[in-house]
Amino acid sequence: MHLKKDFVTCVCFLLVIPACAQNRQLVSSSNKAEVYKKRVQLLNYALNRHFKESATGLYIETTDSAKNENPHSWLWPLCAYIQAANEMEVLEPAKQYMLPVEQAIDQYYSNTPPLPAYQDYVKREKTTTKYYDDNQWVAIAYLDAYKRNHKKKYLEVSEMIYRFMMNGLDSAAGGGIYWREKDMTTKNTCSNGPGALVALQLYQVTGKKEYLQTALSVYNWTRKYLQSPEGLYWDNIKIPSMQVDKAKFTYNTGTMLQSAVLLYNITKNKDYLKEAQRVAGAGKEHFFKNGRLPHEYWFNAVMLRGYIELYKVDKNKAWLDFFREDAEQVWEKERTADNLVGTKKAKRLIDQAAMIEVYARLAEAEVIK
Repeated sequence: MHLKKDFVTCVCFLLVIPACAQNRQLVSSSNKAEVYKKRVQLLNYALNRHFKESATGLYIETTDSAKNENPHSWLWPLCAYIQAANEMEVLEPAKQYMLPVEQAIDQYYSNTPPLPAYQDYVKREKTTTKYYDDNQWVAIAYLDAYKRNHKKKYLEVSEMIYRFMMNGLDSAAGGGIYWREKDMTTKNTCSNGPGALVALQLYQVTGKKEYLQTALSVYNWTRKYLQSPEGLYWDNIKIPSMQVDKAKFTYNTGTMLQSAVLLYNITKNKDYLKEAQRVAGAGKEHFFKNGRLPHEYWFNAVMLRGYIELYKVDKNKAWLDFFREDAEQVWEKERTADNLVGTKKAKRLIDQAAMIEVYARLAEAEVIK
């Protein structure tokens, strides 16, 4: 009788163990998400306190105003912040984090020929250059947001940017998009990887075949001319010499990785998934050294986008673990008492925006099933 009782007790105990372990795992994931969300809130508060100019709604480039090149930020850091703001709205759908950044970006709009788009500095202060990649980053953020809220402006602006970037695509060097308007000397991964993403996202929300055809053309050209043998991406190809600048940056890996995953999602062709996994493996091996990624936070944030897209498909936790490790190092070792991040004394707007995006995406990833 005692043996039977002991046996029943033992079985019940064994049944309880996995349930408890499962509960601990759920609590752990929930706690991680809350930690990341708290970091997002602290960083965003500090960003607006130190970088936002209330009188104009614009932002400054760094905390060292005496050494800033201009009174206000270049567009590029706002490309980072608008994406970060989108991720904050994913976490808190009732909030409007994007609107003030969107209103700042509107002040960079230029309708100078040949096509309207955003120039790289505030239009009323001076007329400057329009970069294809700057505009593409804005479109990517707007299309991410459009999938959530169907705000008509976001789709219209993204279509405007698509038309603008297509003006930078020609047959020189076999195809591909130039880096900036009126400069026919270089075609870069940073204007073709995001170019493919803009086209893919437009295809996803409209179903128009033109967008998918463009995405395939740009993606295939970039692989042919700018991919290294191990799967990473070089920076650019010079025209007309066809000389390749073989510098490798995390964000170029990220955009092409994300493009491969989206192509798999759209076509169900497993070759795209295999290629994405190959690129992801090469990226981790090349860029993650001694527990750290390179100290260019925003480049890493863009790379994270690709790895999260892949994680949604294959659920390989290894794709995110090293980003978590690097993000912990940033928080513990590269953050001031005022909750500004960066490795230099003068803190940069782009770095704050980048880490907001990183922590927000890591919070989102905790609930991906």
